[in-house]
Amino acid sequence: MVRRIDVTGAGGVRLAAWEFADPPKGSGETDRASGVLLLHGLMGRAAHWAGTARWLSERSRAVALDQRGHGRSEKPADGSYTREAYVADAEAAVEQLGLAPVTLIGHSMGALTAWQLAAKRPDLVRAVVICDMRASALGAASQREWEDWFKSWPVPFATLADVRKWFGEDDPWVERPSPGRGEFFAEVMAERADGWYPLFSRRQMLTSRETWVYEAHWEELALVRCPTLVVRGLDGELGRAEAQEMVRVLPRGQYAEVVDAGHLIHYDRPDGWRAAIEPFLEATAEEPVAPAPEAPLRRP
Repeated sequence: MVRRIDVTGAGGVRLAAWEFADPPKGSGETDRASGVLLLHGLMGRAAHWAGTARWLSERSRAVALDQRGHGRSEKPADGSYTREAYVADAEAAVEQLGLAPVTLIGHSMGALTAWQLAAKRPDLVRAVVICDMRASALGAASQREWEDWFKSWPVPFATLADVRKWFGEDDPWVERPSPGRGEFFAEVMAERADGWYPLFSRRQMLTSRETWVYEAHWEELALVRCPTLVVRGLDGELGRAEAQEMVRVLPRGQYAEVVDAGHLIHYDRPDGWRAAIEPFLEATAEEPVAPAPEAPLRRP
């Protein structure tokens, strides 16, 4: 069973959260179940976590969030797509859904949101899993590449089969055929009268991305006090040297890697992904959290 729960994010933006499996039954059991919040990456959606959420829900309250501008969440044309907004949305989801102390599992941009929230609100977060996200700045060249890439999309696609083929084989960014990548993008398309379009605005995706690609995020990483697992695919975007430096910078960092996996680790290699993160989740299931930050003193 999957049920939708609406969350009010920063600035009143309506967010769609998806809880997988029936919530624990009986008085008080929901409060005792450990909470997990799953945060997708740029252009993703909560449904991409379905496989992970289903096995997590065997012993945890697993919720995946459609972040602003994505999936079934609101996509305000003049809305804020800053780092602060994304982090505040995740914070609101944890608090409104009663997930604290929560384990945050994030992929790519969602992983950045996860560690930024853990740095901001250590009292809410039990543990963090970072899936294939770099802490270093990617720079202006990277942003220009994305702009050109978005322009190259042959939108609208005539059929979902065309979506799968283009993103899995014909996309110039694909080094070798990747059916999983094709399926990943097929899940973020919606049909209109003249064909298939992405559920998101590519302009908004670029706006979201430009709020974090120009800066490094090592200082915030160093502020994450809870146990944190850095996971990379051997063929992903996060290199081994940078991943191991992230582990070193993290006060309680750990490292895992998944062979034969690219950037979409959890989606392409679900068995390897589970094997990489499940021991960490079991070990941190009862991890205590830091006290709530003290409110600043106000002068009379």
